[in-house]
Amino acid sequence: MNAQELRDKTPDQLREELANLKKESFNLRFQQATGQLENTAGIKAARRNAARVKTILNQKAAAAASEE
Repeated sequence: MNAQELRDKTPDQLREELANLKKESFNLRFQQATGQLENTAGIKAARRNAARVKTILNQKAAAAASEE
């Protein structure tokens, strides 16, 4: 997932994507705690993707606020 793909989405779609990423992050952390996680890099990727979505959401909110 890259930033350009996220910029093309609406804020509602971004919020939905963020919720999905948080669920994925939780599931990965749960798997790690129970010793079932094989690919530990997935945790880092999920956290970074969530941060990327939050950044785009904040940029869109700032742009909307400056237009008013």
